[in-house]
Amino acid sequence: MKAYTLIGADGRPHRSGTPGTLGGHHRSKIYGRLDCPSAQRAIAAGGYVGHRVFFADAQTAVSAGYRPCAVCLPAAYREWKTSQGDEA
Repeated sequence: MKAYTLIGADGRPHRSGTPGTLGGHHRSKIYGRLDCPSAQRAIAAGGYVGHRVFFADAQTAVSAGYRPCAVCLPAAYREWKTSQGDEA
């Protein structure tokens, strides 16, 4: 069985038999769809891969301290941005 490394709600990596449904960038603390055009551009330009992380779902990503991507998850991003008030 193939094992995948996912980030848990505690922000720490763990092994899973199921691949992640969302990807993220560890340094910028952003998560999004695996087919995100912005992430794909960054990967094609030679960046991003070294800091890429994966999540089982959006709730886990948020619990780990990541925010939604404005490009591939615009509705979730707007909701997050609104909830931040003057902090963001």
